[in-house]
Amino acid sequence: MKVYITRSYLAFLVLFLSCFYSPVKAHDLPKQITIVLPVKHHVRLDYGAQKLKEALQFAGYTVNIQRGGKLVAGNMVYAGLLQDANTKAILTKLSLATGKNPGKEGFIIRSAGKVTVIAGADNSGALYGCLELADRIKKAKSLPANISITDQPEMVLRGTCIGVQKPALLPGRGTYEYPYTPENFPWFYDKTLWLRYLDSLAENRMNSLYLWNGHPFASLVKVKEYPYAVEVDDTTFKKNEEIYRFLASEADKRGIWVIQGFYNIIVSKPFAEKNHLKTQDRNRHIVPIIADYTRKSIAAFVQKYPNVGLLITLGEAMEGVGQDDIDWFTKTIIPGVKDGLQALGRTDEPPIVLRGHDTDAPTVMKYAKPLYKNLYTEAKYNGEALTTYEPHGPWADLHRTLSNIGTVQIENVHIMANLEPFRYGSADFIQKCVQAMHQVYGANGLHLYPQASYWDWPYTADKIDGPRLLQMDRDWIWYKAWSRYAWNSKRNRNDEIKYWADQLAAKYGTDETHGRDLLAAYEQSGNIAPELLRRFGITDGNRQTMTLGMLMSQLVNPEKYGLFSLLYNSEGPVGEMMSEYAEKEWKHQPHTGETPVKIIDSVIVQGRKAVEAADKATAGITQNKAEFLRLKNDMYCYNALANSYAYKAKAALWVLRYKYSDDVADLEKALPELQTSLKYYEELVKLTKDTYLYANSMQTKQRKIPVGGNDAKMKTWAELLPVYQKEFNNFKRNIDSLKSPQTSAKKAEKIVLTDAATTIKLADRYKMIVGEHVFTDTSVVIKNVAKELEGLQGIKFSKAIQVKNGTELSFSNAKPVKVLVGFFNGKEPGYLPEPQLETDASANDYGQADVKIANAIQIDGMPPVNVHTYSFKAGNNTLTLGKGACLILGVVDDSVYIPVYDAGLSNAGNIKDLRWLFN
Repeated sequence: MKVYITRSYLAFLVLFLSCFYSPVKAHDLPKQITIVLPVKHHVRLDYGAQKLKEALQFAGYTVNIQRGGKLVAGNMVYAGLLQDANTKAILTKLSLATGKNPGKEGFIIRSAGKVTVIAGADNSGALYGCLELADRIKKAKSLPANISITDQPEMVLRGTCIGVQKPALLPGRGTYEYPYTPENFPWFYDKTLWLRYLDSLAENRMNSLYLWNGHPFASLVKVKEYPYAVEVDDTTFKKNEEIYRFLASEADKRGIWVIQGFYNIIVSKPFAEKNHLKTQDRNRHIVPIIADYTRKSIAAFVQKYPNVGLLITLGEAMEGVGQDDIDWFTKTIIPGVKDGLQALGRTDEPPIVLRGHDTDAPTVMKYAKPLYKNLYTEAKYNGEALTTYEPHGPWADLHRTLSNIGTVQIENVHIMANLEPFRYGSADFIQKCVQAMHQVYGANGLHLYPQASYWDWPYTADKIDGPRLLQMDRDWIWYKAWSRYAWNSKRNRNDEIKYWADQLAAKYGTDETHGRDLLAAYEQSGNIAPELLRRFGITDGNRQTMTLGMLMSQLVNPEKYGLFSLLYNSEGPVGEMMSEYAEKEWKHQPHTGETPVKIIDSVIVQGRKAVEAADKATAGITQNKAEFLRLKNDMYCYNALANSYAYKAKAALWVLRYKYSDDVADLEKALPELQTSLKYYEELVKLTKDTYLYANSMQTKQRKIPVGGNDAKMKTWAELLPVYQKEFNNFKRNIDSLKSPQTSAKKAEKIVLTDAATTIKLADRYKMIVGEHVFTDTSVVIKNVAKELEGLQGIKFSKAIQVKNGTELSFSNAKPVKVLVGFFNGKEPGYLPEPQLETDASANDYGQADVKIANAIQIDGMPPVNVHTYSFKAGNNTLTLGKGACLILGVVDDSVYIPVYDAGLSNAGNIKDLRWLFN
């Protein structure tokens, strides 16, 4: 049978079939889109357009980039500058009103039909507009329709830091002295690594990158007048030139300003050796040849890298404050920059950042501003730690003073000595910190250190099979959170909870519910380390590694370990120290603010909740499982750490009560608390033994608390465990001793120090006895002296000359010796400050950092005297001290034991020294 198909039937069949197949064909057809850029444009638009293209391709589009600046048929994204005539014409033609134009680095995104327009207030703004649209495309998996965005960053500068430094000192070199070589820093020459890192900065909308080094110039430039000063060979020098230019160029594509940091006054090792100088000497006054070399080095650097900024640290390797700081900045550094610009024929000024560390930055800026316009200031946000979003006191006053100078004040989130090595990602804590930077400090810039392992860049401390983890990968949430709030700190908290839950869910392949569990773990653990340090710590500096714990003697007598007062009067909510709390309890006085007991209760709860949240999240994890297990283990570490500290603090409060009660029963109540603390520390040892290489990345003698870190030792929890076990056993034994009539009367061996054989020219000597004058130009005399010092021969100086010029003692000795230096325990001007590692990295080069005998001498009308010792090898030696009154109490053999205790020659309060209980 034949079938006849009419035309009308055929048409109907085609129409019918098309109803089924046309959607499939439409879906299969590629979506076409053109990205249009102006004919002339900055490389930042090329970078932004490329990132936009990648996002569109990920969403299934076929993308073409066209440089012509005109509208094209079909779907189109145009990217340009708001002020360009072509951009204005396109916006007008499409009737896309911009409203109020955004400021620096801002942008608008508008769409009409098939056209989307990105217009930046400047080249960085256009770049950020491209990145913002790319992010939205990736999230929606499509180009959003009817989009209308206006945005700009709050903070002017948003940057991260990389230390071109190492965990340990190089042989024969001082602190911060690390030439740029492939042997020292193989990662520095890895272009792939640099591109990954720079991409991550751009993704987070960071616009600055700080490179820290003591004296980088001798690795990067050659000075005609000082050819011998270069620290690297010709091959390495060429590599350094090539990689540095590459870095500066690639950073510029991403809107990132490279800033080279350096310390003053440090010179290169070959320069120092040629001119018979030290590479650094904190107490050295400005020497003409060093000033000339430094000025010419800076000029050569600016001439070679005119788009790289400079970060200046006047303190640490200089004395700290005074006319030298002002002169060095205004007569050496700024003129050096101007010399380099003049050689280039340029009149624009690259930015200079003055770091307000160990210097009187407001006074320095007063003299610098008339000479140079493009200046910034910077200071540490919470010292070398993260402690609070409620800063106050003198540290807040300094930041506000800097902010009111009229330049931009940058907040430096520095070192994180209380966070390393565990992961940290409390977005809530970080957001509140950034808000405090604006609202309390009046600042408008962020300079962010790595969350952990600063000295070991680019790696983390995690112990894993295979290649080491990179900080940029492990600590992604650290960088993302700070940069997000540096851009906009006013984001709604409920929206932020959802944002971070989604981010965590995406990373670990889970749903929003489990993402919220992960966020809760970060948030609960995020308060533990800050709260512990600000209520129980010795210092906000990196001489203390918080996660390694503290000795009981440090908890009950913190002032004997160089207690850093800013930690308590500025870097936490108003509250009480352990000693204050104990005294008020004994006297039945009301408490104020945040107390030790409140923190004890708080960290115990937060540790438990962090573990519970991590456990709840476990079932939903489908990707990045190995990293999740490391994160989960960190939550268990935080819990063990919190409990170990909490129960040790409980024990310390009973010991401090004994200070007033003299009742051994109070010490007995401390014993079980200390034992519980030790059990939690043993748990921390188990949790870290196979998961971490170290707790702290600075592994030098500058690290002092809980114990010294000489020769990269005492950097793991397993190494510290015997120390804590011993202190527990000692405490138990000493309690028994106190209860025993036979042993309670036992007296310590009497130690009397004697003079060592030394030759000191032109020395005016005096004896350490009551009634002796201690200065050549005052009438003050010794009122009382510790028995160990009686009879030693002191060296008498003019107090006025000490205050004006400092103190210098030259001597020769056949055997190693210790020089005993007495520091007046007062903060008033005119007294030489005690060695302080927070501001002076060389403060333990002679073993001088710790007080040996506290309150050892009483002198009429002056503060009590603390004794420190400076060790010298045999030979001809010179002790050089900074400006301010001090005492040289004598010279003894280096092998002599000097007891560490408080002689109590003071009239201030209850100064009972309790450290013996744990020895």
